[in-house]
Amino acid sequence: MANTRVEAGICGFVTEIEASSEDMQHVSLKVKTDCEKINNLGQKLTTYDAYNEIKEGFNGELFKVIREELKGCCAGCAVPVGLFKSMQVAAMVALPKNISITITK
Repeated sequence: MANTRVEAGICGFVTEIEASSEDMQHVSLKVKTDCEKINNLGQKLTTYDAYNEIKEGFNGELFKVIREELKGCCAGCAVPVGLFKSMQVAAMVALPKNISITITK
């Protein structure tokens, strides 16, 4: 299982992701957030074959759902990366390691 916290940025929304897998391949994703768009995305998430998702990358089923739900300014949201990384960790094809995006002007 992987538990991930994504602080998306200036919007102030925080998303908690729970990724779990019983067979280290098929991963279920659940989200908890106050963001309406990410909440709607979370309701559409199902179980994903992590190996197929890694192979397909941005053309996989997970990113297909993400593209359908997050349009406009939300296309730059950090939550999709958190979902994909959480899926990898839950399937044990990646080690849990924090990621960071730093923006300066």
